Amino acid sequence: QVQLVESGGGLVQPGGSLTLSCAVSGSFFSINVMNWYRQAPGKQRELVARIGRDGSTNYADSVKGRFTISIMNAKNTGYLHMNMLKPEDTAVYYCHAQIDLVQNYWGQGTQVTVSS
Repeated sequence: QVQLVESGGGLVQPGGSLTLSCAVSGSFFSINVMNWYRQAPGKQRELVARIGRDGSTNYADSVKGRFTISIMNAKNTGYLHMNMLKPEDTAVYYCHAQIDLVQNYWGQGTQVTVSS
């Protein structure tokens, strides 16, 4: 059974930084794609950032230049480095991973609140 566990959320002031982690555990061969989504109250879940096994990345326009996604394959852990945070970044952030090409898993979510 594969599990994704997120950590690193919290309360931060506007302009601040946070780094979210997503640790993948269990029996599998490879993480093919890791995504970070977020869902704000009353809004649909949206894709924030994506990284492929080849290191290619994609970002939502709203976070380009501020967020960086990375993955440490040796540790099966992905990261979302968030800088210059804005109140509109407040949301529950979810990690999602495509494992062994055909399996998809979600983390439990971690709250990020940007407020003064």
